Amino acid sequence: MLKGSTTSWSYILVRLLFKFVLKIFYGTIVVENADLIPKTGQPCIVCANHSNSLTDALLLVTSMPSRTRNMLRLTAKSTQFGHRTFTSWLIESAGTVPIKRRKDFNNNEVDNSQVMDKLMDALELGDAVCLFPEGASRYHPTIAPLKTGVARIVSDVLSRNRDDPNFSISILTCSVTYMHRQHFRSDVLVTFNPPMTFTPKDNPELLAPVQHDEIRAVTARMHQQISSRTIDSPSWEFVRSAKMATRIYAPLGTLMSLGDYVRITRTFVEAFKASDDTQKIKRSAEDQSIDFTREDADLNQLRRDLKTYQDRLVHWGIKDDRIVRPLSLRTITMRMIIRLTWFIFLSTISLPGLVLWTPVFITTFIAVRNFKKSGPIWDTWDEIAQYKLVYGLFSGLSVWVACILFTLPSAAITTFLVPAMMWMTLRWMEDAVSAFRAFMSLARLLCVGKKTLNEIRATRRDLHVRLMNLAVGTLGLPDDPEKFFVESGGKQKGRVRSTWDSGAKYFSVRRRRKRDWNETLRLYDQVDYPAEGP
Repeated sequence: MLKGSTTSWSYILVRLLFKFVLKIFYGTIVVENADLIPKTGQPCIVCANHSNSLTDALLLVTSMPSRTRNMLRLTAKSTQFGHRTFTSWLIESAGTVPIKRRKDFNNNEVDNSQVMDKLMDALELGDAVCLFPEGASRYHPTIAPLKTGVARIVSDVLSRNRDDPNFSISILTCSVTYMHRQHFRSDVLVTFNPPMTFTPKDNPELLAPVQHDEIRAVTARMHQQISSRTIDSPSWEFVRSAKMATRIYAPLGTLMSLGDYVRITRTFVEAFKASDDTQKIKRSAEDQSIDFTREDADLNQLRRDLKTYQDRLVHWGIKDDRIVRPLSLRTITMRMIIRLTWFIFLSTISLPGLVLWTPVFITTFIAVRNFKKSGPIWDTWDEIAQYKLVYGLFSGLSVWVACILFTLPSAAITTFLVPAMMWMTLRWMEDAVSAFRAFMSLARLLCVGKKTLNEIRATRRDLHVRLMNLAVGTLGLPDDPEKFFVESGGKQKGRVRSTWDSGAKYFSVRRRRKRDWNETLRLYDQVDYPAEGP
């Protein structure tokens, strides 16, 4: 069996460093099916959807257990190499291979033959190589058509080893789903799919000379696998409506894992896509046999009604759970007092730690604000998380070093005390923000007149009936989601649990701080998305 390349110290450093940084930036990173990853020594190409620039690669590197795969050889656009920047050093130190893109060279022809030879040599040693077949990262909810480069590499490697009928190479597809990719303390789901394995003996159709149809068939399988485990939507409006549908179908309090949440949301997105009249008009221009049914019209109307309902909630600044569970004035008042008291207490004890966090927040805010001005949303927002990670890491380390230098006589204590204080402050602030967000939601509930509230509640009841008919009768989802997801699904559940219930200490990284997978560290619910790009 092949042994694979040895792991460099710089790669180990990068993996440890960014595993720590990613766990700070994202609230929860759930990795599914890590047992499907081929072990070190088995040639493997790892492919994933690409919506978050360098963060995607770092996430894959840190999601693969080192005991299973000692390293993942990365690729990146050539324009990121050779600069005197931390990002450039990071990419080069991790053993990343530069790939030239035509769009970076005025759409002229580029020569990547040497790069491809390096990748194939690495695969023949038993390494794992990471490629993003979409070709470029972009801030859009749909997966772009995959390029055929991965399938061609598989064909070339098999052809070079045709004399060994048992030589095998795998394509491991991965579906990455960000709840809000650029927001601090949002959540991420990484799902590895069953690997596709090829050998010269079992796949002679991929040996040179190979038919282009065979290459496209492999690429189509990759696209199907990746899109089947993430939210692949034609527009942000579909994602927004599908998340609203998920919240009504499985209301707040349902112990649903992040994987379950994504799969339910994806199910609604696929239903809306299948009935979308705009898309059907486009397809019917090519195929006259496509017609519109009553079910299509009902689904389109349901999607529009969900959007209207969500818009109304946003207008009043309240959440769906405040509608489904009516509260008396006495209960609202008591809860407001409790939430406000808890917020004040947590904010007060967080003040010393916030002094340490302030330079980090200011640095990243300025860096991201300036970067946003460099281009349109669709071309820049996919790199915001990358900027926050890099500038947050630098500013955080600077704060740590500065504290050590200012307290040299007791530097041994400060070295450990500062990171611990910053971590505790982050935990307290998450609870404080959650408490204040609940306080504001309750306060806004008092501003909504009883007549308006009854109208919104009636709208919600109508939507619930229609959604349950769709979910259970058409989509085959469980008729009692609250009971079903308690008994099934992953360990990470989307609801704050007590220390005794969760088995995690208060400051443990395993203890969830949020009640809803859609929450971020903000004083309002993140339910809207930016305007569509090209």
